[in-house]
Amino acid sequence: MSYRDVNVAIFAAGDGINYPTKGNVVTVHYTGSLPDGTIFDSSRDRGKPFKFKVGADQVIPGLDLGIVQLSKHERAKMTIPAHLAYGDKGFPGLIPPRTDLVFDIELLNFT
Repeated sequence: MSYRDVNVAIFAAGDGINYPTKGNVVTVHYTGSLPDGTIFDSSRDRGKPFKFKVGADQVIPGLDLGIVQLSKHERAKMTIPAHLAYGDKGFPGLIPPRTDLVFDIELLNFT
């Protein structure tokens, strides 16, 4: 697993100074979709940011690897390969097996 396995395309620059590290609790807004554009989850639609601890296996590995590449207030398109998402099993009823995932994700804050 490498940071290079997750493609991060910045479309709204952050502060360029403050980056989260393993152990930080990050607060993000995201919309997750399949490669065909089908949305499977969105904190934005719920109107409630999502929090997780970096490196604590609370999210798929690709999110842990990708979020540390964003500075505070940065927004990006993050493409996560299947092996760093739900892999060969997928997530039944929601994400097919061996499917890459695309996130529109914004790092709001971290502590």
